[in-house]
Formats: sequence, structure tokens, C-alpha cells
Amino acid sequence: MTARNVSKERAELLRWTAGIGAVTGESLALRRCTSIASAQAMLTAAARAEQLVRHRPLADRPGLYTITRLGLRAAALYGIEPCRVSAASAQHMIACAHVAAALERRYPGQLVVGERELRKREREAGTPLASVVLRQVGEHGPSMHRPDLVLLPRSGPRLPVAVEVELTIKAPRRLAEICRAWARSRHVEAVLYVAPPAVERALDRAIGAARAGEDVVVVPLDSLGSERPARMGA
Repeated sequence: MTARNVSKERAELLRWTAGIGAVTGESLALRRCTSIASAQAMLTAAARAEQLVRHRPLADRPGLYTITRLGLRAAALYGIEPCRVSAASAQHMIACAHVAAALERRYPGQLVVGERELRKREREAGTPLASVVLRQVGEHGPSMHRPDLVLLPRSGPRLPVAVEVELTIKAPRRLAEICRAWARSRHVEAVLYVAPPAVERALDRAIGAARAGEDVVVVPLDSLGSERPARMGA
């Protein structure tokens, strides 16, 4: 099956899923401003065509859909690998899908992509686009850190906005190191951390320790819901 054999709507769904990594019916409904039942029907149809595959490692949480190799071919996508889902990663993937959909709704002038799509774009560009170096030297060379999501401008000279979805508290030294690296970066416009209240407090401390308050901001996870479209910077 080639891209010519799928509808425009299906191809767009496949590209969005591949770009984010894993999506849910709830996130697709938020992105499309439709019912969860309607969004779920779209995902189920793509799964029946073996272009997406459904995972549900957590019984009490939404199922996750990832693209298959057949789906990649159907959407004419190259240089990106299907995403793997595990019980350990599922909760974070569910949150990332929700945040990606909410940000796309809020900032329609931006393209939201996940870490896999970012890797592909940086590989093709031969330079970091929204990643930062944590360690300049070491036994294994520079240590790169990539955000969970990136808001890329669809046009114009604006720089990307890196988005980190933090559900758990990292070690203070590690978190401060990441915030310090983001503050040094000159190829991102800003960094947005999305986190629940308990993690917000740890992030605020790390941002203060890294003196990164002008470059890194924290937004409550529960504030990203059914946003109306807005322009970046609003």
C-alpha cells in the first residue's frame, strides 16, 4: 500500500501518530475537537488495516496506538522507527499525547513533534535543532538530551520551543543540569515544562538553582485541556 491508496484523513492520522510516537483516542479527540467515540473509530479502522497497532499495558488507563511499518509505508514516511510501548513508559506516553494535542490546539501555527521525529530531523539536518548537550566530554563523548515534544514553527524565522513532560521527580542535580543546559541553548526560543503539582515544586527549585528562570517555564499539567486556538506568544 502506498500513500496514494489512503485517504488524506488517514494519511494525516498516520503522520501525526508517527511524529508523536504514540497517541490515544482521548488525545486525538482533543486535537480534532471531536468525540472520543469518533476518534476511537478512526484509530480502530487504522488498526484493522494494520497501519496502527493498539497497546494497553495499563488496565486502568487509555490504550495507546503506534504506527506499524505498513503504516509508515502507507503514509510515505521514511527514516523513523515505530515506537515501543511498555508498562513502564505507558503513563508518560499517554501524558505526552495529551500535551501534544492540547498544544496543537492552542498554537495552530506550530507543528508539534515527538522525540522520534526530532531525531530524524536532526539526523537529516546534521545539527541539533532542539536538543542540548549535557556533557561536553566523557568516556562516550557528548551526552545529548532531547525534549519529549517540540513546537516547530510552520513558517517564519522563529526558533523551536522545547517541551518536557515531567511526571516524576528527577534527582535534583540531574534536573538542575538539564535546566542549565537549556538556559545555555541558543537554538530554542524557550523551554516549557508541563508537570503535576508535586513535580512543579521540584522544577521550580531546579530552575532557580540553574538560574534559568528567563528561559524555562513550568505549566501545570491539568491546565492543558480543551484550549481554544491561540497565537504563539499570546
